[in-house]
Parts: sequence; structure tokens; C-alpha cells
Amino acid sequence: MAEDKEEIKSFKDLGVVDQLIEACDNLGWKHPSKIQAEAIPHALEGKDLIGLAQTGSGKTGAFALPILQALLETPQAFFACVLSPTRELAIQIAEQFEALGSGIGVKCAVLVGGIDIVQQSIALAKRPHIVVATPGRISDHLSNTKGFSLRTLKYLVLDEADRLLNEDFEKAIDVILEVIPRDRRTYLFSATMTKKVRKLQRACLRNPVKIEAASKYSTVDTLKQQYLFVPAKHKDCYLVYILTEMSGSTSMVFTRTCDSTRLLALILRNLGLRAIPISGHMSQAKRLGALNKFKAGECNILVCTDVASRGLDIPSVDMVINYDIPSNSKDYIHRVGRTARAGRSGIAISIVNQYELEWYIQIEKLIGKKLPTFPAEEEEVLLLLERVTEAKRISQMKVKESGGKKKRKGGGDEGEEEIERYLNGKSSSKKSKKR
Repeated sequence: MAEDKEEIKSFKDLGVVDQLIEACDNLGWKHPSKIQAEAIPHALEGKDLIGLAQTGSGKTGAFALPILQALLETPQAFFACVLSPTRELAIQIAEQFEALGSGIGVKCAVLVGGIDIVQQSIALAKRPHIVVATPGRISDHLSNTKGFSLRTLKYLVLDEADRLLNEDFEKAIDVILEVIPRDRRTYLFSATMTKKVRKLQRACLRNPVKIEAASKYSTVDTLKQQYLFVPAKHKDCYLVYILTEMSGSTSMVFTRTCDSTRLLALILRNLGLRAIPISGHMSQAKRLGALNKFKAGECNILVCTDVASRGLDIPSVDMVINYDIPSNSKDYIHRVGRTARAGRSGIAISIVNQYELEWYIQIEKLIGKKLPTFPAEEEEVLLLLERVTEAKRISQMKVKESGGKKKRKGGGDEGEEEIERYLNGKSSSKKSKKR
């Protein structure tokens, strides 16, 4: 390791040009991360890449810098297209391209669902250099937006490729691959290597260089991982106990369904905790609003589904709690990758009940170690039972009321409005408790 550090001293050593080094400096990137140090020289030589790296390892810089450097040499519209599995990640990648390319006048367009398609068409008419998109929305534009094509594309990036290749996106990706030039550079980045990723690699990469900046399914050394085995009926109590014990922390709490994110956030709010949900059922504006409130520190607990676990760069997460154990053990790697980023320490706690034990055993097999238990005295935890039960009853009533009013469309809105009011200091939870 020491030899590696001596070898790679700076972005200049990798062949990055001064204009972009200055941009890195402005972003606080003093030295390349491991994936950047290994990927950038090959990319600058014009090679296709497969990058396997943990979340939080600097993947975006590893593909953005070589693309921007090539764009400097031969500027043209629709130079690169980056595909992302989630809207939030797409927006974040575009922000990073814009920050790195601010000194060279880079124009980006973001094409994602949940945002007005006409506005996006106007952005495409301005002929941006970089398009960052979710597969479904870009294939819509390729079919329906006059004058938009990727026939001159020079770079294709598939970020979080293992998630891109699920059934939802496969057709859209086939459409995209059919209309872009064969003569291009392709970068495929993923935290995990699956059969589908291998298949895609064979289909659309030419003699790629494989870069593995992590062992197969690893978590970073600065991450402290623990678990709690609890009765299913007391799961909420244990969650509240952990959040209360770690009250100064910023936390992400992962659940399995969109409905449970909302219910859980309401329960926590009724107990005086500053929680907000983010899930695929929320409109794009509300998802980004919730994310921004969390980033700004207005609330310190983000309750989310796996949609939020991929690629979101929220620098100050101290703790990840798996309230529901993921049925796909690889999702555990992505979830806990939200903490202990860029050399900082973090904690991940999994709350396991009897029905999830099998999934939890799969996680331990995947990471290759048995985890210690989080210290929690049952008697102490159950002192919270009465308050948690009452908060849950009030929250379920609110969810039921809003569900009845808005069965067809946007059933989650009222609960979200409740949380909105709470965050703006107009909480109605005291009134609810009196009732």
C-alpha cells in the first residue's frame, strides 16, 4: 500500500490536464482515490473499462475526468451518455460533471422520469455535451423527441451496472445500444459483478481493462458492523432505542417497502425524532426535497427503500440501520456503503427478527465474517413500549385517513405533508397525542 501511495502522488501523475486538476482542487480532491488512480490512465489511453468498486470510492471522478479531457481535445454536442438506475443518482452525476467542467463551459442535460418531458426536450435542443439519464426516459426521448439522436456519441457509461440490468431496464438498454455507434468507448462501473454484468460486458465492451478496487463483496475497514436479534413485535422499540442511544448521529434507516418508509417516519416523528421518508412512491420533487432537507441537517434521520441506497453522496451519514434485512444479500453492501465513506468511520446495525434470519445468514456468508451484537438490554428497550405503541397507533390512523381520501392517486401525500409541517416547525403531533 505504501508503495502505491508513493507511485501515485497526484492527478497530474495520472495524466490529467491542468484545467481539470484545478477543478479537482476546487472540489477538495487533493489525491486520486484507488479506483481513480487505476482507471484514469487506461481511460486516457482510449481503453474500455470495467470498474468494480465500493460505493463511495470516487467512481464518478474515475469516468468523468477522462471524458471531460477527451471533450477538451475534440469538443462536440452529445459527446457522452451516462446511464444511471435512479433519478437521484443521475442528478448527482450531472452535478459532478458540471462542477468538474465548470472552467471549460460543459453543458449537461438530465433525462429522468418525474420531471416535465417538454423541459427536457428544450434542454436537448440546446445540444449539451453530456447527457445523464435513466434508461426509460432516454429511450422515450430517442423515440419521440424530434432531432434528438446519439449517432455521434463517443462515450457510453453504465453506472451501477448490476442494478441497471434488472428486468425494468433491459428493454430500454437494448433500444439505446441499437442506436449508438459501435465505434465508441464504453465504461461499465458496478459494486458487484453479476452474471448479467458479465453478459453485457461480452455484448458491448471491446477488450476492456478490468479494474477491481475492492475484494469481491467487501465493506470498508472503517465500518463497524453489528446486529440485534429481536422479536418481530418489538422491532419498532429496538429501532427507537438505537436512534435514541445514538441521538447525535445522522442516520439512514432502510425498509423493504415504500409504505413502511412513510409509516416509520411518522412513528419516529410522533416520538419527537426528526425523520423524513424517501421512496419510489413520492414525486420527484418531494424525493429531492426530502434529500435536501436531510443533507442540510434539517432532519437527521432518512427513512428509505433501496432506491436511496445506490450512489447517493451524502457525506455526513454516521449510521445505517437495516430495519428490514434485504432479501438480496448484495443490497446489504450498497446500503452500508452510505456510511464510513472516504476514510471516515461509521456504524451499520441490522435489526433481525426470526423471519429474516435466513437472509441475515446469507449476508454473513457474503462478507465472510460473523458480526458482534449491538449492546441493548431488553428491559431498558421495553420501557419504550407504551410510547412506541401509542405513536404507531396515531401514525396508522393518519395513514388510513389519507389512504381513504386519496386511494387512487398519491396516497402518500398527506403523511408527507405532515412531515413537511413538522420540519417547518408546525408539528401537529402534540394535538394528535391529546386526541
